[in-house]
Amino acid sequence: MSQLFTPFQFTPPRGPLTLPNRIVVAPMCQYACHEDGKANDWHLMHWANLLNGGAGLFMVEASAVTPQGRITPNCLGIWDDATAEAMANTLGRARQLAPPVPVCIQIAHSGRKGSSAQPWHGGMMIDKAHGGWDTAAPSPLALLPGEAPPHEIDAAGLKTIHQAFVDAAKRAQHMGVEMIELHGAHGYLLHEFVSPIANQRTDAYGGSFDNRIRFPMEIFKAMREVFDGTFGMRLSATDWIEGGWTLEETADLAVRLKQAGADFVHISSAGIAPQQQIKVGPGYQLPFAHHVKDTCGLPTIAVGLITDPHQAEAVLTQGQADLVAIGRGFLYKPRWGWEAAAALGGTVQATSQYWRSLPKEANGIFGDAKIGMR
Repeated sequence: MSQLFTPFQFTPPRGPLTLPNRIVVAPMCQYACHEDGKANDWHLMHWANLLNGGAGLFMVEASAVTPQGRITPNCLGIWDDATAEAMANTLGRARQLAPPVPVCIQIAHSGRKGSSAQPWHGGMMIDKAHGGWDTAAPSPLALLPGEAPPHEIDAAGLKTIHQAFVDAAKRAQHMGVEMIELHGAHGYLLHEFVSPIANQRTDAYGGSFDNRIRFPMEIFKAMREVFDGTFGMRLSATDWIEGGWTLEETADLAVRLKQAGADFVHISSAGIAPQQQIKVGPGYQLPFAHHVKDTCGLPTIAVGLITDPHQAEAVLTQGQADLVAIGRGFLYKPRWGWEAAAALGGTVQATSQYWRSLPKEANGIFGDAKIGMR
């Protein structure tokens, strides 16, 4: 029997959460908001489409805890009642158009990578004259030469951002979503705190490993207190830079997250600076996920150039991770989960209007579903 199509159970304070399979739609920024971080019809189409893709878990893209914490002016937000209501309304409508699939919201702050243009407009920093804003980070170090450096977050700013993350978790709790992922990867704010490349503070939040992880851990613990669903964190396992954040530090942090009540970790890499030297290839981040999983014992999500169903199956049979996240693969093939089920002999849920789409060789992936034709 396919491991990819066996159920998986989390055990958060709220009570067990069972996923029907081990496929995860990774969180993917859409940069599609037209009005102050509010979800709109693009998200309705996008979310409903991916909720129909056969995955056992769907992750909503990075949702900013403050307007300053957006990556671009078009990023999704969860920083006030208006953004939360727009998300809840749009997500609720999308879920009505799909089989029941657990949903996770990724909660984030962009740090020094904020105030940027959409990727298809170059992705570079936008100045205030063109709709940009002042960014904030652990230290006043620009991401790229020539960019305006971020403001170093002072003690009052730390408290404000800390509370913004907690308030976002409360809004997710009120929404009733099954899961939250705290974004600590890809060079955004919480990753900036843990990495010596971006964090050169001399106070209690900089310098040693214990100091650099202090702010992310404080936020994680406070969010855990107000959210009783499945809760974990996405981490960049390495900066791919000499003298940067390391795999061993990631594993140590994962152990501490487990002690703080984490239900999972999601292992990616890189994003902190352009000096990174990434050795990209199929499944290139899998050794990181495997090491972290073996060290901390938490349910672990692997991600990164996992594109083929048999490759995803091998991740599980070889014990490298517990779940497999697919990002761009789902953008290119929104029914990737269906293809995987056909290739591996699994079954998926699907809206009945789609049942007659299957070729003969895929019969059975919808279980006992039958359709008559006239």
